[in-house]
Amino acid sequence: MIQGKTIAFLVAPEGIEQVELTEPWKAVQQAGGTPKLVSTGSGRVQAFNHLDKADTFPVDATVDEVSAADFDGLVLPGGVANPDFLRTQPAAVRFAQAFFEAGKPVAAICHAPWTLVEADVVRGRTLTSWPSLQTDLRNAGATWVDQEVMVCTAGPNTLVTSRKPDDLKAFCQAAVDAFGG
Repeated sequence: MIQGKTIAFLVAPEGIEQVELTEPWKAVQQAGGTPKLVSTGSGRVQAFNHLDKADTFPVDATVDEVSAADFDGLVLPGGVANPDFLRTQPAAVRFAQAFFEAGKPVAAICHAPWTLVEADVVRGRTLTSWPSLQTDLRNAGATWVDQEVMVCTAGPNTLVTSRKPDDLKAFCQAAVDAFGG
């Protein structure tokens, strides 16, 4: 259980894979935690079901208004466009990086590790991701594995990663466990 803990969900203004946002969000709530949607801009963010527009979600805070100190953990949902945008935003990259520096758990699924590559926090870590990221992760100094979920504790924090929406059940459980840890 993660009663009393607040978990940041960092997303771009659009391009988030909806199920990779909503399922971990529900898992955090069901475990007693409080999820907060953080983005690079205020207002609402546009989620997608693969390439089709899905729902929009209200932003709780922007990366300029909060810091890792305000949260107990971080979730990075996937979708191709979401992390591709985030890795070009210095404030978003610094926000993600700060969780590693503070030793706080981070959970990233699908293409989300792109943001972590940009933050230079994967060196010496073992991760999984959408298969097309494996070369990027290896080039950034990580070991890439093809498995449903990978929990890496070989660093300053616990890092939970998964490959795709089919892995969400295992990803959500491992993330909640890490946040409770």
